[in-house]
Amino acid sequence: MSKITAALESAVATVRANTPPDGEPQTRRQRVEVDRAFFRITKLIAPRIRHFIRQYGLAGHWDDAEQVCAIAIHRAIQGYDPDKAQFTTFVNWQIRGELQSLRFRVMTDQRPSARKVEATTVSLDAITGGDDGEGLSILSAIADEDALDRTEAGASEYLARAAMKALTESYVDHLRNSGLERIRRRAQPRKATRAERVAPEPLPARRSGRPPLDPAEVAELEQRLEHNRQVVEGRLFEIAPLDLGEDDNGQLRERVRQVAKRAAKAMGDLAVVDPRFALMAEYRDAMLAH
Repeated sequence: MSKITAALESAVATVRANTPPDGEPQTRRQRVEVDRAFFRITKLIAPRIRHFIRQYGLAGHWDDAEQVCAIAIHRAIQGYDPDKAQFTTFVNWQIRGELQSLRFRVMTDQRPSARKVEATTVSLDAITGGDDGEGLSILSAIADEDALDRTEAGASEYLARAAMKALTESYVDHLRNSGLERIRRRAQPRKATRAERVAPEPLPARRSGRPPLDPAEVAELEQRLEHNRQVVEGRLFEIAPLDLGEDDNGQLRERVRQVAKRAAKAMGDLAVVDPRFALMAEYRDAMLAH
């Protein structure tokens, strides 16, 4: 084992010995020892780093190449197993891999496929001429100044539509519960009259629990709820088309107006009691105040 190899093994052992297990904090003394050992490792490997940088044709990107080599050394220390190989061999492959990756990133036009189509790598910071003759970087030329405004507007529209749909569902559920309760009350047996109480007839055994709902009435209720949903989404929120069909005398339009008016009042009351629509309730109160 050469002196450099032995020195590398000693420095790596120092780093690993002063690296605490996962979850445990590193002391100040340990950090100092790790920094000193890492500096010794980079100093010992510096000649081969310079050799590899020139070998991979990255002399024009020297700073970037040195940074990826430092990353390679750090990864080599973390993944090093003394029982499988010496550190000097293991770190060589890590450095070569990082430099190869860097070369593919910064020298894309050197690939055979790129040369075939005459591709050229350019920097986004390269200066080009603007319309007014002043220098302008490519990054500035392709920057979209309205992108942030459009993104915020799109996000606001999405949240508003989601809130309107949620409020519509809450309103429809409120109408459904009220309608089902009315159907249940109508389905309850009526009270016996005075004559029936004087001469009662044998009644069939009553079932425990609530009486069954009339399917026809439930279907009619769901049809009305769907109509109300269409009115709310089409007239109040304008998030869905509203087809009134043929309305020669204007009666259907008037019914739609009345449904929308009642829905607006009911949803305003729901927004007050439901914390999901607190912002809508505050907006309504502000509008009423003015």
